[in-house]
Amino acid sequence: MPDGSINPWVIAVVVTLATFMEVLDTSIANVALPHISGSLSAGADESTWVLTSYLVSNAIVLPLSGWLSSLVGRKRFYMMCVALFTVSSFLCGLAPSLGVLVLFRILQGAGGGGLQPSEQAILNDTFSLEKRGMAFAVYGIAVVVAPTIGPWLGGWITDNFSWRWIFYINIPVGIISLLLTSLLISDPPYMKKEKERIKSSFRVDYIGIGLISLGLGAMQIVLDKGQREDWLSSGFIQMFVVLMLVGIIAAIFWELKQEHPVVDLRMLKNRNFAIATTAMFFLGFVLYSSTVLIPQMLQQLLGYSAEMAGLALSPGGAVIMLMMPVVGFLVSRVDTKILISFGCIVCSLSLFVMAGWNLQLDYRHAVYGRMLQSLGLAFLFIPINVSAFAYVPKEKTNMGTGIINLARNVGASVGIATVTTVLERR
Repeated sequence: MPDGSINPWVIAVVVTLATFMEVLDTSIANVALPHISGSLSAGADESTWVLTSYLVSNAIVLPLSGWLSSLVGRKRFYMMCVALFTVSSFLCGLAPSLGVLVLFRILQGAGGGGLQPSEQAILNDTFSLEKRGMAFAVYGIAVVVAPTIGPWLGGWITDNFSWRWIFYINIPVGIISLLLTSLLISDPPYMKKEKERIKSSFRVDYIGIGLISLGLGAMQIVLDKGQREDWLSSGFIQMFVVLMLVGIIAAIFWELKQEHPVVDLRMLKNRNFAIATTAMFFLGFVLYSSTVLIPQMLQQLLGYSAEMAGLALSPGGAVIMLMMPVVGFLVSRVDTKILISFGCIVCSLSLFVMAGWNLQLDYRHAVYGRMLQSLGLAFLFIPINVSAFAYVPKEKTNMGTGIINLARNVGASVGIATVTTVLERR
């Protein structure tokens, strides 16, 4: 818990800086791939490992972040993640070859994987339950708006400067985040007790970590490469599907048997948390799949430029920025079930509208469809997060944030894979 003399909203803004930077990096590199492959003399298929490598390491660290932050201390773990992300961003910009770039993207993804769960846990401890909705509004703006502006910003930077600057822009943000975190944030008393408890009975669960890394890493490769490799027609994908199933199934059985697991799946016995985690999976599916669908459709089928296609998402981001504080205000005054139901209805309506899109689609209607969807997403993100942790003990917050953020990221990967396959095969 930060010092009581520090305004909690300052804490919220500080921890959101690095999260925004990290989420932005999940989408900003997409449009720069042709420039990267040309500059580094790599093929188009080879260059996609720039995206896959980041997502794989990110997915592996996400569920482990709760255990790691409890082991070394949340503040220290958060600062280590920011430092690793910042340094690896600098090294990505300097990369002389594709292999070196992929290596540093793995490190960058590992550093980024711990940021979102750590921020969410910090906000949970900094704000009371009544004010948590507004705090999650700040967090939500970063998580939901960043992937929206990423493709446009990446295209603009690449066209006007160099692809290397999509990595260099992280450096000042990372340095500022490190300085402010070191000055303003401290671990709450219960975290210090939890750290001592873990150290007193310290035993690294190498088998659990290995199985989780195998299962989630293989799953991310399957989802990211599946369409390019023609899914199960490819021996490469078949191999990783087997590794994915073996890793995930074995990890579930192993972790459930451990007294102190690295990922506490028993948290899903909490009905609120389990439902919220499932809902977050579908939120990630809808948000990221449409973030890919709309620009690709406008570019590939309707002939719009990359910049114009990216700009079609921007008004939706503006809607989210306007509505998140409103929903944050409402969440302590209106039953979260009502807010979530309204968000589901609006999102469903937007998907129904998008299902009717064809080659006669007007640019304006694409923008309106995204804005309607963004309105629904704003009414989902905050209530889901608040509901998830309403009955979670404080000492389980670190673990819970890792699980729920993993659910959203897996939903995003499944959504992107689904939309990409549908677009290619219709």
